[in-house]
Amino acid sequence: MRTEDFNYDLPEELIAQEPAAVRDACRMLVMDRESGELEDRIFRDIEEYLRPGDLLVANETRVMPARLLGAKRDTGGQAEVFLLREVKGEKAKPYLDEALTESANQQAIWEVLVRPGKRLKPGSGAVVDFTDKQGNVALSAEVVDWASAKTDAAATGEGQDAEASAAKGERIARLTTTLPSLDEALHAVGHTPLPPYIKNYAGDEELYQTVYSRREASAAAPTAGLHFTPELIERLKANGVRWETVELEVGLDTFRIVDEDDPTKHKMHTEFYTVPQTTVDAINETHAAGGRVIAVGTTSTRSLESAWDSQANGGEGAITARNRDATSLYLLPGSTFHVIDGLITNFHVPKSTLMMLVSAFSSREHIMAAYRHAIENRYRMLSFGDAMFIKP
Repeated sequence: MRTEDFNYDLPEELIAQEPAAVRDACRMLVMDRESGELEDRIFRDIEEYLRPGDLLVANETRVMPARLLGAKRDTGGQAEVFLLREVKGEKAKPYLDEALTESANQQAIWEVLVRPGKRLKPGSGAVVDFTDKQGNVALSAEVVDWASAKTDAAATGEGQDAEASAAKGERIARLTTTLPSLDEALHAVGHTPLPPYIKNYAGDEELYQTVYSRREASAAAPTAGLHFTPELIERLKANGVRWETVELEVGLDTFRIVDEDDPTKHKMHTEFYTVPQTTVDAINETHAAGGRVIAVGTTSTRSLESAWDSQANGGEGAITARNRDATSLYLLPGSTFHVIDGLITNFHVPKSTLMMLVSAFSSREHIMAAYRHAIENRYRMLSFGDAMFIKP
């Protein structure tokens, strides 16, 4: 198996630069998981493929206003800070400003990506200020350390040493505000980040959120869910299809391609996920009754499969509830799927771990044939693009 096996020619003009005018009116390529047989449909036709007793599981995280554009306090030079993940608990304590400890909602410690990295170093007193629309400073970020073994990510196996961290622009920053809360400050100055292949989108940022999203925790949207409308969800429920949710805090690494020739040597990034007991119960009830579990997106898939405990249920294995656990699950051809039976997804970047995931769920041959069909038939690709349903 080679990384090149998951490559394909993606015409730039097929990379969707804006969402469909109507969410559920986008196209949907339906592929049989076993045979690879293809059908060209519209997304709202998903109703025809789901049966009473089936269960849809979706990632309900929202995209944070994680992109902050500001100015260095000492020079006025432009700077960008991108929020990656919050550092909490004991790992955050060394960086907290004791003068603000009584106002815990006015400061937080984050692992961030900074530009320009060479001028935003720990120990230099580097502070970036961010102003609201009225020109008032609403939020400040002080670089306090390298992103290293002290962060949550490192504790779960993804930490970088100081040298590698510096090269990537990764830092630990203390965010502070004089507003009532950091949440209010972030919404006053932050921008919703879009994938790097979406160039000049100036439309409604809410269209990069799913209609069922709740807690702001992700740096990128769980895009398979963008095609659902409230009306479609209600029709599915009326037809006897159940709906449950998980959380996976999507990170920027979701856009990375695999740069190792051997994909098994790729180091998978770490993300945090939650699977509520209500979702676990619904999955068990669905399977016991002969229904099928359909994951809405690769992030839901990774959450559910990460929650499988092979030692549970007397060694037979079972899905178990999780509360912001860490996962670096890497699904490659040859991986076993224990929980999901079907998958709603988008079309993915060539040579990405997501191409490998969908190939693992069906087969590389079926997936590559489906992608050739999609390109020949001018499907819209990637985050704002059309949908694919790998049906059981």
